[in-house]
Amino acid sequence: MIATDKDQLIASKLYVLTEVARVLALQMELSELLQLVIEKITDVLEPAELGLVMLWDSTTKQFRPQAVAGLAEKTRRDILQISLTEDEAITGTVFTQGQARLLDTTAKVAREMLNVRPATREAMVEIYGAAGYPNSVIAAPMRAGEVCYGVLVLETLQGTTNFNESDLPFVQALADLIALEIVRAKLDAEATVVHEAQEMYRLRSEVMATLSHELRTPLAAIKGYATALMIEEVEWPEEKQQEFLRLIDQETDNLEGMISDMLDSSLIDVGQLEIQLQPLRLPRMAEEVAEEMLRHTEIHRFVVDFTPDFPIMDADPRRIRQVLRNIIDNAIKYTPKGGLIVIRGEVRRSDVVVSIADQGVGISPEDLIPLFDKYFRVKAPTGYHVPGTGLGLPVSRAIVEAHGGRIWAESTVGEGTTLYFSIPIENSTGVNISGGEQNNE
Repeated sequence: MIATDKDQLIASKLYVLTEVARVLALQMELSELLQLVIEKITDVLEPAELGLVMLWDSTTKQFRPQAVAGLAEKTRRDILQISLTEDEAITGTVFTQGQARLLDTTAKVAREMLNVRPATREAMVEIYGAAGYPNSVIAAPMRAGEVCYGVLVLETLQGTTNFNESDLPFVQALADLIALEIVRAKLDAEATVVHEAQEMYRLRSEVMATLSHELRTPLAAIKGYATALMIEEVEWPEEKQQEFLRLIDQETDNLEGMISDMLDSSLIDVGQLEIQLQPLRLPRMAEEVAEEMLRHTEIHRFVVDFTPDFPIMDADPRRIRQVLRNIIDNAIKYTPKGGLIVIRGEVRRSDVVVSIADQGVGISPEDLIPLFDKYFRVKAPTGYHVPGTGLGLPVSRAIVEAHGGRIWAESTVGEGTTLYFSIPIENSTGVNISGGEQNNE
């Protein structure tokens, strides 16, 4: 059986539809997908030498090219800068009337362009040359239901084959396929927004519940020990009174640390966490913080080891002390059986590095990635509860980065964790999270 020209035309159009549908099935961003689709159409549809996807922006009341194919890169960039109103050119007519149109001669194209703004006409002359018009144009509304999202425009520039009336239904079918993809992308985007809002609400609820629990715990302890000391019927031994007071002091420090982390986290969110640089003897500060933390534990030992050539740093003493406290506090919490905590400092060519190593439960590889994210809590493998807000390390990261340094961790489950932070040696200008500057003190 000999195939007729009609059979060949049907087969050709079926091939084009198949190729376009295959592209539309890909999972990618809408802008990338539309570009790939228009390239495929101009590649496999014989009369099409230039293709445009003109999307309607209901906010600006203008059409803007979202995807262009069939032009040199520079010309493509030029045409992407063009905008049309709903009264301009064949794009506006097709959008307003809601049906596909054909301009099969240069003269018809010229007549359709009479209502184009002078600036747009000049741009088109740059794109198409002195004549300023393509040989033929076919345009179809990209609509789904009652909504029109824009116009698919296909043009012949120098080819011998122009579009004809029989091409209108086919190009409309292509435009309808693109419109369905735009609808799907918009629905996916809306679903993503809803999902993110639900996830944010869930996370906020969990965070509020966690913070409420964590704040209530030290408050309950303080209230309990203070109430016990005020019972007139009981005469507590001096040793027991001192123990209660020590526990009250410890829980007060815990409560103060949690509140401080929450306040600093809020400052970071609005770009207001500032640092004030001053000369700092970091080895001495590390020894002071180790002695301070030693009062909160009886099962941990501390070793402070800094190289003899460790320089005096330009840093914010209060903030660096906060970083050391947060990291050492984590080391204590995640070493429930006690052990050695080693604080080391070494000098490199352009910065110093401080490390805090423990012999605790360790951190799994999947938990190392979000370790410095807000509210993230490492799951203790033994299942015991580790108190805290999940803000200590994120705040520490912000402080270290505000100094121009970085913070990271290495860990082996069951063997322990080492947290590192660096500070540049040359750090003579105060900075803050929001990019401002502070005078040196």
